[in-house]
This record gives sequence, structure tokens and C-alpha cells, in this order.
Amino acid sequence: MARQLSRRKFVVYSLAASTLTVAAPLGCDVTTAEGAEAADSAPRRPSDVLVTGTDEEMLVLEVTKANKVVVRLPRVEVGQGVTTAVAMMIAEELDARLADVDIPLADARTKGNQFTGGSSSVSSLYGPARELAALARAKLVTAAARRWRLPARTLKTRNTKVIAPDGRSATFGSLTASAARITRPAVSSKPKPASRHRVIGKATTRIDARDIVTGKAVYAGDLAVAGAKPTVVARPPTLGGKAVAVDSRAARAMPGVHAVVEIAGGVAVVADSFHHAFTARDALKITWAPGPLAPLSDAAIRSRLRAAVPRLGTPPRGSTQTEAEFEFAFVSHAPMEVLTAVADVRATRAEIWFSSQTPMYARDSIASAVGLPESKVKVHVVRGGGSFGRRLNHDAAIEAALISKAARRPVKLMWSRADDLQHGRMRPASHHRIRASHARGRVVAFTHAMASVTEAFEARGPSARGTAQGPGQGSGQGPAQGRVTRAATRAAGPLPSDSGLYNFGRVSGDSGSVELAMPLGAWRSVDSGTMRTAEEIVVDEVARSLGKDPVAFRRATLRHKGVKAVLDKVADAGDWGRALPDGHAQGVAVHEEYGSRVACLVEIDAADPKNPRVTKVVMAADVGTAVNPRGLEAQLMGAAIDGISTVLRAGLHIDRGAVRESSYADFEYARQRHAPLRFEAHIMPSRREPGGAGELGVPAAAGAVANAYARATGTRPRRFPLNF
Repeated sequence: MARQLSRRKFVVYSLAASTLTVAAPLGCDVTTAEGAEAADSAPRRPSDVLVTGTDEEMLVLEVTKANKVVVRLPRVEVGQGVTTAVAMMIAEELDARLADVDIPLADARTKGNQFTGGSSSVSSLYGPARELAALARAKLVTAAARRWRLPARTLKTRNTKVIAPDGRSATFGSLTASAARITRPAVSSKPKPASRHRVIGKATTRIDARDIVTGKAVYAGDLAVAGAKPTVVARPPTLGGKAVAVDSRAARAMPGVHAVVEIAGGVAVVADSFHHAFTARDALKITWAPGPLAPLSDAAIRSRLRAAVPRLGTPPRGSTQTEAEFEFAFVSHAPMEVLTAVADVRATRAEIWFSSQTPMYARDSIASAVGLPESKVKVHVVRGGGSFGRRLNHDAAIEAALISKAARRPVKLMWSRADDLQHGRMRPASHHRIRASHARGRVVAFTHAMASVTEAFEARGPSARGTAQGPGQGSGQGPAQGRVTRAATRAAGPLPSDSGLYNFGRVSGDSGSVELAMPLGAWRSVDSGTMRTAEEIVVDEVARSLGKDPVAFRRATLRHKGVKAVLDKVADAGDWGRALPDGHAQGVAVHEEYGSRVACLVEIDAADPKNPRVTKVVMAADVGTAVNPRGLEAQLMGAAIDGISTVLRAGLHIDRGAVRESSYADFEYARQRHAPLRFEAHIMPSRREPGGAGELGVPAAAGAVANAYARATGTRPRRFPLNF
């Protein structure tokens, strides 16, 4: 692994150029790979570097002569608003108009950190982006001072201009050439203190909002790469199935069809349009061998998971037990934009366009798949229409590259919705066993043992190679039929008092797994989405067994003031404990992760227990400095919908080795009619540096929905989603 750098210790430096260009290295936490400089960066000779930084890959800021501030972002925009947040950081320190800041996405680089995930983008970029812009501002002010022969300290910056005491002004763009030659600014290049922030912390509409709603925003499916032909794949009816006989004569004879190519995942059709491609795909006559999971369905998988959960051990003597077991189904990411990748693979080079959260890993995997050196593969990162972790994996891009190589032409591969639901990545199913031991009115021990499905595969096909080996991920290997394994007792993990969340006495945990040959992936909030949901349900049940109010019990048991503060906020704003009609109830849950904390209060109408409707959601979050409170509110709203969906209705069934669901019609994610009638988000004020926010709200939202349903119906829900 490349040497890791603290964001507090990076060096900002400048490059000699015709315009002002400054760069700050980002912390390296990925494997260094051989490769060419990204196509979006101009070639730079070593002699151009005036001050050498500690990392060859950097966040680069350029001020153009047209008075635009351009920062190529080594992250991907998938709807989470990271481009807006970074633009706000840059605009703040430069005193530039937000409209003058452009944040294009960087191509895959050779070194550095291009990982988008783990709710880390804003926190990891907050220091580098502000230091970068602060240095650029200092150079621009110095350039203006020299032009006007005035003391630099007398000049001010505003609206992408430098302004003199006598009213003279100069745009940044008019100063950029002279500023590029300055090596020692005459004014401080330190970022502003939080007390002087005028952009950071202000609720701001996304900089790309108009482009998105008017259709101007460009996604992979919108790209017009010369010669790239629409391509689709016929896939087996079961997970991991193989084509043993293919009759493609009718398909090849159809109008508009250019090629039919057999690949590991099925049979691809390349045609003039997607209509032609889908029509020809349906004309293929294929004999399929069943995949290795053909004997398995949900019931058998649940049984294996239950058997793989380690035993809880002996509870403390003299204690009373509150015990519960929970089952969570597989869940698809199902981003609104289906997976699409454009690939142009030649004998000596390859060029790929797609939305990737791990473009450096993707580049290396694609190079290996098509038999080229990494230096001959270019990956262009394109915005994505949603992800939730799905674009950490790059199986569609590898497939597109292999098809392009075999067809000897550029292709635009699109996975259908059914392709992604039935053959794409999914959150693994899991089984949880929890026991809270209480005596004399308090919890004295808490044990959480669980088992989840882990990915196993015998052949390293495109799906396996598309697994992102990013931070916190691995690719288990083992027999396809489902070997049960157990992990050692963990010293740390996503358990309540591991993070100091609850004062629950002696806390322990253990985990097991069932290895199956199925495509798994990190789904928004990863393990916390199931583990913390189950734990928050048990917290409610312990409170009930002790005769205590759920909010009061949490207040008395939570260790950190920050978590108590968000809990108090939702209880107050949501009018906790107010009288509700029969079949209606409130539920609450809290979570702490990524240096942030959140609480959620839910009201539910479960008068018809089979058709519950969440009517109100109140969330409060403390994420440190909220760069864009409006963006954070959107993240919390999305988390609430995820919690509603995965607790009440959305999951995947496995029937004889096949995923039953094939579209939004049967993968029942929350629609508008299931969304809360009222939603409130309360952002707690803070001067701390930003923590994580993208995944933070899911466990609290899911836990609150489950607890509200339990109180409304007088039941104890144990299998999620509830309609399974």
C-alpha cells in the first residue's frame, strides 16, 4: 500500500504555467499503479515544479483567463453533491462567485486517492481544497499589488476579483499569468477561520441542479464516442449459469446487428441501436447450464445463516435476558441510472468511459482483463445517476472492454434493470442473534453475534474481477455451495460500546459467514445498516422490559453528549410521546459513525399492518462543519427513504439459484406514496471539521421505522423487509 498522508500534513505547491495553477497532494490510501498521466492534465516537466510536494498526484486548481476557477476532482459525482461541496470550499477561500467555479471529474490517475466511499469525500477534501484556494488567493492578491504598486495587505477579494482601496478592480483571470510566476506571496496563504465563513455553512442549491433537471447533465449513456455501437447481453436464468450451446444465426441475420460475442457472463449483441440490440438478443437460442446455486432458495440460505451464527455464551449470573434474532434479506442497490460503459479497446491501447467510485482499481482490472499494460488503459470518470455503493464495482466496464476487444470495435454497453437486479451486486443477507443482560434496572452485558453471506467463486470471471478491493473490502474465496466459516471474536466492530455509544457493561461480539457464489457489494452504510438496526430494536425492547420510555432510557444510557443532543433535538421537534390514534405510533433510534452522530424519530400509520405508511420523519445530525446544509438535508432524506424501504418492503428473493425480482415493479422500493408526508432535518451547529454524512442516517432511520411499527402493532418484527 502507498504511504498514507494525514490531510493536516500535506504540502501545497504551485506549477509554472501560463495561468495560475496550484496543487495539493491528497492522502494516498490505494495501491500505486503504473499508468499514464490523466488526459485532462497538461504534461508537466520536472523543471516546471517550483516547490516539490510529497505526493505526485494532486488536487489541482487553475484560474483561466476567462475568469473561471477549475478544479479537477479526484472523486465521482453520483448525486451526493460532492462537486457542489468542493466548489463551496474553493469559492469560500478564493472569495470567488460560486458560478465561476467549475468542478469537472478527473480521469483515473497513476497515484493518489480517488476512492469515493465510506462517507469520506468531504472530510478528506476539506483541508486540501481550502489550503489550495487560500494559496491561489494569496498569489492573485500579490500579483495585483505588484501591478498597482500598492501594499498587498490593503487589497481585498470579492466576486472573483481583487479590489483596491480606491475602487480599482481586476478579475482573477486578468491576473492569472502574473500570479503563476509568484513563488512567495506577500500575504498570508492560510485558510479563513470558521468565524469568517460566508459560503461554507450556507444552504446552497447544487451547482449542477439546472443541468440535471433540464437534461444537460452528461451520463455514460449520453456519450457519443466515435463508432461506439449500442450493446446488450443475454444472461443466464440463474446466478453463475453458463452458455453451453448458442445458435445466433437468426440474431446475426437481423437488420442493424454488427456482432454477436460470447463472454463469460452471457452472449453480447452489438447493433445500430438499443432497440435492434434487444430485439436480436431475444432472438438468440441459448442452452444454459445452471449456476452453482441452483439447488438453493431463500429458506435454505436462511437456515445456513442461522446455523453459522456463533453461540452467545453464558450470561452474567443473576441477570435477566432480553434476546432476539433478526433476518435481513438481500438488497439491490438499484440506482436510477442503469449501468452503462463505453469501451474502445484496440490491439495496443484501451479507452473506457463510465461512472466509477474506484477508477484506479478499475483501470488495473480492465488492463488485466484485456491483456494490456495499465499505462495503455485510460479510464474517463463520468457522473453517475445514483450508486449507493454499486459503482464501487466495475463489472460492467470490464464486460464492455472484453466485448469491444472481441468485436474489434467501440461499444456502448448497457445493463438493463433486470440485468442489474438479477446478476448485479447486492447487500448480503444476514442473521443476527442479540442478548442484553440486565440486572437492577440497567444493562450489565450485551452480546451481538451474526453471520452474513460472503462472496465465493471458483472462476475469476468479469464479475469477480469487477470487485473493488478498496479500503475495508475483500473478496472471499471458497466453495460455491456455501461453506460455513466463523471469525474470531472481535475486539472492535460496529457494536454499541465499541464506539462508546451506550453504557452497556461488558460488550462482546462474534461473527460467522456462509460463502456462496453470488455477486455481493457494499450497500449504503454497509454492515451498520443491519447490525445497528437490530441493536436499536433491542434497545427499545430492553427499555420496555424495564418499564422505561425508549427516549428516556437512551438519554440515561448514552455515553456521549453529542448523541444525546441529537436525540433531544428529534424528541423535542417531533413532539415525542404525543397522543396518537390506535394503530399509529412513534419510534426512535440513534447512530454514531464517521465522526458524526444522528437521531431519527418516525411516526407510522400501521392501522393496516400489511400496508404501513410512514407519515412523519424528523432527523437531527451533528456532522461537524456542514459545508452545505441543504446537501446534508438531502442525504438525510435519502437515508430515511432507504430505511423505510429496507424495513417495510424492498428486498431480493432467491428462488432455485435465481433472483426473483427483475424491475422496480417487484423490487418494491419506496414510491412517492410511501414517502413521509412530513420530513424535517435539523443540522446541529458545530465548528469541528466535517465528519461523514452520506451513509450516516440509514441505520437510525431503519431502526426508528422498525421501532415505530413494533409499537403501533404490538408485535416484535424479526424479518426484514416486513413483507417477506
